[in-house]
Amino acid sequence: MKESPVPSLSRRRPVTASPVTRVVGVAALASAAVTAYLGLVVSPPDVAQGELVRLIYIHPAVATFGYVAFGLCALASAAYLWPRTRSRRWDALAGASAEVGEVFFAVTLITGAIWGRASWGVWWTWDARLTLTALLFALFAGYLALRRSGGDPTARAKRAALTAIGSALIIPVDHYATTWWKTLHQGNTLVRTNPLIHGWQLATMGLSFLAFGLILAWLLIHRYRLELVEDRLETDGFALAIAARRAEADPGSVVSPPPSPEAAATR
Repeated sequence: MKESPVPSLSRRRPVTASPVTRVVGVAALASAAVTAYLGLVVSPPDVAQGELVRLIYIHPAVATFGYVAFGLCALASAAYLWPRTRSRRWDALAGASAEVGEVFFAVTLITGAIWGRASWGVWWTWDARLTLTALLFALFAGYLALRRSGGDPTARAKRAALTAIGSALIIPVDHYATTWWKTLHQGNTLVRTNPLIHGWQLATMGLSFLAFGLILAWLLIHRYRLELVEDRLETDGFALAIAARRAEADPGSVVSPPPSPEAAATR
């Protein structure tokens, strides 16, 4: 008896790559390299904080784009909940944004702890800004866990979307914590009439925002496309298994290959 051929899923090139992601990736790498050079070599130490000020070229930008990622997660979740715009793509974008946001907030908490240890003498204190940032990190970690829970996929996606929207309400509170309450955390440095930094420090900090914005975009595009590829592979894998079972009963049949992951990523 002749076995029916069962095709494999070919990956001849990265399934999430495209000319756009390559351009964004090169721009992100270049801007990050220039930021590192300016921050470590060209920018002078601060009068008050000395060499510690170099963390300002990482911490604020990473925290800001962590907010952006979580905010995008909430917006995509709202689009998924709205019946007229409901699509698996919005749910995938929400999940991808939350994952990238968690990475950015993990870096935020780590760099913040290092900065706090040198400035305040402690790794952690129950300051309003620090506590709310940790709360946001925990809430979106719970959101990601909820996305992986069992049950009906549509109902699970709706529950996760509501969780994302509710969690995102903490973002403005966290952002304005240093304005609304007296905290140990430094207040606004850039967006004010008279910025607290000047010269190379100001230029390097501005470039750091560009670099981390590009890094966010690169990571987000790849993670979103990978989410769609995973969905497609799961669907095609199930269909392929059914077809293979049927082929066992009919040796003359041929199992048709599903679309390639490259095609799935661009759909």
